[in-house]
Order: sequence, then structure tokens, then C-alpha cells
Amino acid sequence: MRRFSSYGPIDTEVHYYTPRKKLIEWAYTQLMGENPKRGGHYITVWAPRQCGKTWVMQQILFKLKKDPQFDVLKINLQSLKDEKAPGKIINAIARKIGEGLGKKITAVDNQDTFQEIFKKERLDKPLILILDEFDALIAEGINSIVGAFRNIYINRMDEIDKPTEQKSYLLHGVSLIGVRSVLGIENQTGSPFNIQRSVHIPNLTYDEVKGMFQWYEKESGQKLDEKVVDRLFDETRGQPGLTCWFGELLTEGCEDYTNDTSRPIGMPEFENIYAAATDVLPNNNILNIISKANEKTYKKMVLKLFKTDKLVKFKYDNKKINFLYMNGVIVPDLKEGGNRYVKFSCPFVQKRLFNYFSDEFFPDMEMLVPPEDDLADAISDEELDILNILKRYKNYLVQNHDWLFKEAPRRNDLRVYEAVFHFNLYMYLSEFLDPFDGRVYPEFPTGNGKVDLVIHYKKRVYAIEVKSFRDIRTFREALPRAAYYGRQLGLEEITLVLFVESFDEKKLQALQADFHDPQARVTVKPVIIRTGKV
Repeated sequence: MRRFSSYGPIDTEVHYYTPRKKLIEWAYTQLMGENPKRGGHYITVWAPRQCGKTWVMQQILFKLKKDPQFDVLKINLQSLKDEKAPGKIINAIARKIGEGLGKKITAVDNQDTFQEIFKKERLDKPLILILDEFDALIAEGINSIVGAFRNIYINRMDEIDKPTEQKSYLLHGVSLIGVRSVLGIENQTGSPFNIQRSVHIPNLTYDEVKGMFQWYEKESGQKLDEKVVDRLFDETRGQPGLTCWFGELLTEGCEDYTNDTSRPIGMPEFENIYAAATDVLPNNNILNIISKANEKTYKKMVLKLFKTDKLVKFKYDNKKINFLYMNGVIVPDLKEGGNRYVKFSCPFVQKRLFNYFSDEFFPDMEMLVPPEDDLADAISDEELDILNILKRYKNYLVQNHDWLFKEAPRRNDLRVYEAVFHFNLYMYLSEFLDPFDGRVYPEFPTGNGKVDLVIHYKKRVYAIEVKSFRDIRTFREALPRAAYYGRQLGLEEITLVLFVESFDEKKLQALQADFHDPQARVTVKPVIIRTGKV
């Protein structure tokens, strides 16, 4: 029986997969050309990491090899990632091409000599070349290689009247697989390819994800609750690596979970796996995303994206946004009017980053409440009083103000990033409730900075929507939205927490009055927390 796999390109003989026939056919046509006799195209294949670029091009490779009129080579360049000398890079690629064609190619160490190996006199027939992990190369190596390809491409276009096998150069088609920023935006000499010939590998669609699990059901005889597939897609947004990782965990189990194949896989099983994936299970895809988000050059941008009162415009030519996109941290979100804004790539990634930064900035919260506080008005054997817990949090901020945010990252104006307060509140509530078997779960319903803290205590659920106070108008607009969210959770009340640096005391009291939404039939309890200047 097949299994799910999230480690490298999948094997269609042993793994569950989605055929992606239209995508493969379209990319195949680009390399071959609409009229192969006139020549193929030189294309880039790009997507964030772990989205299936290599696998898609493998399928195209197998299809191309069935045509005897072409030589087809696919070369992986990952082994050259640490090579700093452009000449050695060029020589290594030329040697690999020679090995693939059964030819001895030597003394190739610059753009001119590299270009010459594709001459009609040196090749037996038209060549289609696929270079994988092209973004592993240093910029100087990339520039030399694509410069040669550009010259060849222009020369072949000058000979458009000749069939492909009679042109001066027999490089029929080229595919460069890698990160788009390296292939174009950061290349000062410009990309050698018509951008319309780029091939983007998108995430899996809902139907593609559902199809894989239906395949599993048919082979194994074990049913999956449709809500499991819905939730899995919502959390991963169809990112192939994460989707298959969850598929692997659900169907094969892990250290603390065994899949009972005699029973359907339902939401309790998913929640068990999801909690393990969030807190304890390593995953190279996620570890790479966290590593990239935590790099000094990009960390402040990521923290900025947790800002709740202002969206960040998505621009490919912004190097930081481009880097975070290509490494799976963020994606563009299309809004009304055609504007695109940044949002995190999926809720699971956002949750892992939220947890990571919360732990990094606040590994030890010290004393949460005075030892003489019996907590009688905050917690009982049956329920919580969220407002009284938040009163204690306010006191905690005042008493620990001086040291708590001393090492916190700061904006250009030297103010602490607003996300830091959200991390702090989350860690406070987590540590406060942990001795009483209460649990706090951050949720991200929009994919932007907005965070909701869902609390499970005994058999009850509580929710806190966390925002920053921008102005009174947006505060009033937030009240019915919070009520609607409370209704989605099936709650009769929800707490809306807003952080603000300073605020007039009289106005503060007036704004903290309960708001009841008659349509949602939910009461919103606003709590405004003054942070002071930190």
C-alpha cells in the first residue's frame, strides 16, 4: 500500500500524490515550444521551497525522454552551493553536461567557452537542459551562465527561419529551477528570459488534497472525517510538504499517537497530531522557515507582519518580502481593488512562528502574581474569570516594566514592536493556567497579524481577541467583528484586549463598557491595557 511522504521528491510508485496534469503539460509545452521545429523556450520554474518544483520537472523529464529527436539532461546543482569561484562552477556544470551526453568536455571556465559547448558541431542533436537548485549558485556564477543562455537564445531567434536541429546552437530549451529572486530581481544584469515564460508551481488545491486522502481511504479501507481534510487544508493552505507531513502523521502515527486503522480518523485524532506537530515534532520544512524568519536581516520585517492595525503591501521588488515569500514565510493576499498585501503563508506556519518568538523573548516570566494572592476571584474548580485574570496581568506589566522588555526588539523609533506585547500576554496566560490544567491556543483567522487566544479550562472555552489600539473609530469597528468571531466559536461572550501606549483615564473607563451585539447575540468585554513607553 502507498504512503504519504514529505521528504524530497515523491515516488509515484509508492507514495500518494496528485497528478497535476495540466501544470505538467503546460510546462512541457513551454520547454518543447508550441511548434517544436521552431525551437523551445528558456524558462524559470519557481515557487517557495517544498512546493514540488523538482517533482514536477521530473515528470516533465520522463515525458521529454520519450522523444528520440532530443537529448534531455537534468542536473542537480546543490553540490555547488559552497563553491565561490565562478570558473569552477562553470567547469563543473560543463563537465556534468559532458558526462550526461557521453562526451568529454574540458577547459570550460568562463561564459564564452561555456557557450561554445552548445554549438551544432559539438552536439549530436537538439538538447533540452534542466538545471535544478539553480539558486544554490553564487550570483557571479548565475550571471555567467544565464549570460551565455541569453546569447544563445538571441542567436537562435535570429535563425528563426531554420528548424531547431539546423540552428548554430542546439540548446533547444532550458529550465532553471529555483528561487525567483535569484533568477531575476536580485540579478543586476537582468533576467535572460521573458518573464511570461516563467512557470510558477502553486500549492495544492483543496480538491487535490481531498483526492489524495480519498485515495488513501480506498486503499486502506479506513475512513477520514471530512472535517479532518477541511481543517488540514485550512491549516496548511495546500502547501505540499506540510500537507503530506500531516498525512504521514495521521496515517502512520508518531511516538505518542498510534493510528487505529479499525476506526475512522476523526477530529480528536487530528487535534492530537496537530498539538504534537506544533510543540514537539521536528520538521525540516518548518525548521527552515523559522530559521529564515529569525535571520537578523529579516526578523524585524517578520515582527512587523504581526502588527494588527495596518497591512503591509506585497511587492516582489522588496528584497525582504521577496526573500520571506520564497522561503515559505509569507504569501500575497489579494484584496478588493486589486491591492495585494502580505499575510503569513498558512495558519500553521504563523502559529509556529508565534510560539517560537514567544519562547525566545519570554523564556521566564518570573513571579506572575504575589504569593499571598489566593486567586479566588480569578479561577475556581469550574470556571475562569478572564477579566480578573487580566487585571493581574495589568499589575504584572506595571511591576515588571523595567526588566521585562529590556532585551525586546525595537522599531526604528525605538519603541517595542507591538507583537512583543501579544507574545507576552500569551506567555503570561499560558504559565498562569498551566498549573490548573488550563491551555491557551493562539489562532490566526485572517493570516495577517490578528491573533485570537482560545482558552480551554475544564469543559469550557474562552476567547480573547488581541489587537492594538489605533483610534476610537477602528476600536468601535472591532467590537461587532469580535462579537461575530465569538458567535463562530459558539460563545455568549468574548474578551477584546487592546494594547495602547497611553490613554486618558476618563476615556479609558468609558471605552471599557460591555458591548452587546443583538445580531450575533454575543457580549464583547473590552479591556484596554496601557503599556507605557518601553
